[in-house]
Amino acid sequence: MSWLMFSLRTSSARTRLSRVSLSPLSRSCSSKMASESHWLSAADRDQLLMELRAKGWMEVEDRDAIFKELHFKTFNQAFGFMSRVALQAEKMNHHPEWFNVYNKVQITLTTHDCGGLSKRDIKMAKFIDKIALSV
Repeated sequence: MSWLMFSLRTSSARTRLSRVSLSPLSRSCSSKMASESHWLSAADRDQLLMELRAKGWMEVEDRDAIFKELHFKTFNQAFGFMSRVALQAEKMNHHPEWFNVYNKVQITLTTHDCGGLSKRDIKMAKFIDKIALSV
C-alpha cells in the first residue's frame, strides 16, 4: 500500500503531517491497462527488445528500463516532438522520464507500477519512434 505525505497549516502556524492511503493503480484501471503494466515475459522481452535495439533503444544499466537519445535540427522540432509524445503519454497515463537541451531529447522508459519494463513501455517506444520519423 502506498502512502502520500502532505502538510497542513493550522491556525497556530504549526505544521502537521497527515497520511492518505492511495489505492493501487491496478484497482482503478481498466483490465487492458492493468495487464499492460505487468512485467514482460522472457520470450516477449527478448523479441520486443531486439526490435527496439534495432531502432536505437538501449537497455539501461542497473535498471529495468530502456533509453534513447534523439537529435533534431532545431529546438522547435525537439519541442514539437516532445509535445506530441506528451499528449500520447497523457492518453496512455504512462509518462516518460526525459531531458531536453536545445535539439537533443533523452528518454528513459520504465513502468514504475511494476518496477520494470512492461508492454506499456514497448507501446510508448514504438509511438516515439513513429513520431520522431515524422518531425
